[in-house]
Amino acid sequence: MADDYGILIFEGEPQGGNPPGFLRQETVSAVSMFHKTVVGYERTPLVSLNSLSKKLGIGGIFVKDESYRFGLNAFKGLGGIYAVGKIISKQLGMDDEPMDFERLTSPEIKAKIKDMVFITATDGNHGRGIAWAASKFGCRAVVYMPKGSKEHRVNAIRNINNTKVTVTDYNYDDTVRFAAKCADENHWFLVQDTGWEGYEEVPQWITQGYITMATEALEQLKSARIEKPTHVFLQAGVGSMAAGILGYLANYYGGRQPITTIVEPDTVACFFESAKASDGQPHGIPGNPVTIMAGLNCGQPSTLAWPIIRDFAKYYASCPDYVSARGMRILGNPIGDDQRVISGESGAVGLGLLTMLMEKKELKTYRDAMGLDEKSVVLIINTEGNTDPAGYQEIVHDGKMPTPYSNENRA
Repeated sequence: MADDYGILIFEGEPQGGNPPGFLRQETVSAVSMFHKTVVGYERTPLVSLNSLSKKLGIGGIFVKDESYRFGLNAFKGLGGIYAVGKIISKQLGMDDEPMDFERLTSPEIKAKIKDMVFITATDGNHGRGIAWAASKFGCRAVVYMPKGSKEHRVNAIRNINNTKVTVTDYNYDDTVRFAAKCADENHWFLVQDTGWEGYEEVPQWITQGYITMATEALEQLKSARIEKPTHVFLQAGVGSMAAGILGYLANYYGGRQPITTIVEPDTVACFFESAKASDGQPHGIPGNPVTIMAGLNCGQPSTLAWPIIRDFAKYYASCPDYVSARGMRILGNPIGDDQRVISGESGAVGLGLLTMLMEKKELKTYRDAMGLDEKSVVLIINTEGNTDPAGYQEIVHDGKMPTPYSNENRA
């Protein structure tokens, strides 16, 4: 039901069953081993927000901070480097061998692949990850971005190996279709993180690449003497990151994964609407929706991601933009001894939602239904840093998009 804050939460009907085979432990271990061979690999921080947890009356909050990943200010390089490596390995007939970054970047291999071109559509972070990955292997990338893309995100991609970037007149989903057409016409290699009928192998590799975040986080939680988080908040655009983390957790915990909430902007909440339709099918959001959460502004669920999210997620949240802005401010202005986390618009919405649920009496029904209380331990993924510095300053420094008052509290 609607409330004064515009937040909607739908309780799904997860079917469970067998967790996705391509996210089994042995497969994911091979992915993590590859990432550890990549020059510049370091485990990103897992930040414990103890003071905020006490303030909210919750057992613990842990934020996996991907703003440190490979110097790219976002998590996308994990999927990009793994998928590009797999494509190269397949082209060279090496796809049955364990991947090793040093071997794939040897002069001998680089000479064979120097003319390979990788193309993608992106709102920013994914394209930057693909441009970076292509440059690491000595190849080129071509990147298309949807109408309205921020100049800073465009230039961040161009500055990697002088990558060709074109901002289209299309929305994100149409830009993806345009990039796929260009790939066919030019015999380039499409590296897209969303799947559709006939195109799921590469998205599967990208999704597998993202799981290194989860394997690191679980190791870090164990070091903090946490065997299992009770709740996980995962933001979704096309759903590859959310499905990957959720599918891995379902495998890791034998189908007894933490209570998982899929979080989306209210203007483009395609997973929320798909779950609400209760017909088992994915449903897209048409038109040109607008949200500050550019990385989540995707109207069509990935066909690879949807079945995993449908079968294993418990809750779906539709959030106005101010929820993300709130999360950015809270993370950027920590209380007590908590560590500061610089989080961009697409990275902070989960934390923003959690604070709303715990602090606002109007949302108590949701909070109680989700079992959020003093015993809960919540894992949140900060997927990006300040990838739009000007926008970050407007929100965190200047207070753009403040949290509204409820009707009861308004003058």
